[in-house]
Amino acid sequence: MEQFQTSFPTVPEKEIFLPNYDQCLVNLASSMLTHFGAQTTAPTLPMADRYLSKNYKNVVVLLLDAMGISILEKHLSPDGFFRSHLAGSYSSVFPPTTVAATTSVLSGKYPSETSWLGWDEYFPQLGKNVTVYLNREQMVEAGCPFSRETKSRIGDFGQPAIEEQRPAADFSVGYTYTKYENICQLMQKAGARAEFSSPYVAPNPQTLDAILDRVKKLCAEPGKKFIYAYWNEPDGTMHKTGTGSDATHEVITSLEKRVEELVNYLSDTLFFITADHGHMDSHNLCILDYPEIVKCLVRLPSLEPRAINMFVKEEYKEIFPSLFKKTFGEKFWLLPKEEVLERKLFGPGTEHPLFRDMIGDYLAVAISDESIFNTHVEAALMPGGHAGLTKEELEIPLIVIEKE
Repeated sequence: MEQFQTSFPTVPEKEIFLPNYDQCLVNLASSMLTHFGAQTTAPTLPMADRYLSKNYKNVVVLLLDAMGISILEKHLSPDGFFRSHLAGSYSSVFPPTTVAATTSVLSGKYPSETSWLGWDEYFPQLGKNVTVYLNREQMVEAGCPFSRETKSRIGDFGQPAIEEQRPAADFSVGYTYTKYENICQLMQKAGARAEFSSPYVAPNPQTLDAILDRVKKLCAEPGKKFIYAYWNEPDGTMHKTGTGSDATHEVITSLEKRVEELVNYLSDTLFFITADHGHMDSHNLCILDYPEIVKCLVRLPSLEPRAINMFVKEEYKEIFPSLFKKTFGEKFWLLPKEEVLERKLFGPGTEHPLFRDMIGDYLAVAISDESIFNTHVEAALMPGGHAGLTKEELEIPLIVIEKE
């Protein structure tokens, strides 16, 4: 069965990969929820269901950030531990990026349903863009048209300075306005035991060894249970060094070795390894270098450098599509808000009440190796990226190990 849908919009000779919302991260979460008796609104993932039907005592999902199929193939042997246990590939969600994709796993809902859409998001209640994981106002370059003219820090590598990021609010913006129940809470409400092993959930293990040691300890305890584990590699290293670097290779081979060592200790355990999205090497632009585009905008773009949403001033809305195409050519797929909604690009299901107000007037999605950052510093520091509509970014593995 095809893992992706494809589209042929008015971009000559460009095949655009689209998420398959019948075989994606949401469906994996739905399989887990259904297996442990919790309610879910999405179909399950048959590829996972056939293993879950064997009723192991422990079910573990380990998510390794950005370890897409293309990354596995670039760095690991087909006979190695990960690839030899590959059950198949399936799809991330759109945008294929950590904020949207891990939330889909953790909620069993599509990004349109949660409104967790990207690293930076526009919150209409506050009238500003917020870096949701950090709960800070969006990063802004000092002296740009959207600068607050506040105290700034020295620029990196000779680049212009970045303004100090201020707290977005005295409360968690994301978890207040776009709150959701996570997969463990839903299972616990259904009477099942469900545990986290993640740096961001108590007891907050902060290293891979600590995360895997907690998984090992939980699996040894009696009773049927679900465990969700997360680690931020190889994503962190690839953002800094690219997908093909020696540092990336070392991280990925180490991950494979360390996980194999853990699994050897387990029994009566079904162990899934997956990713939230893939990763690709990016040629980075800064939107501030295109003043004709910037002058059209109400605020800086948000979401992600490879999936930027733009709120356009009323007087420029008619000419904006042609101006954007003239500036960036066919490197990006520009969709008006109406087409984004019609295509259900962010997923089916019941839209979150804030969703339509957060996605902007136009969405520019990368279909090449180019990304558009809001600051020169970020563009200079991130050779690797994701969130666009390429196969490398969307295709993720489902690795399955059965320990009797």
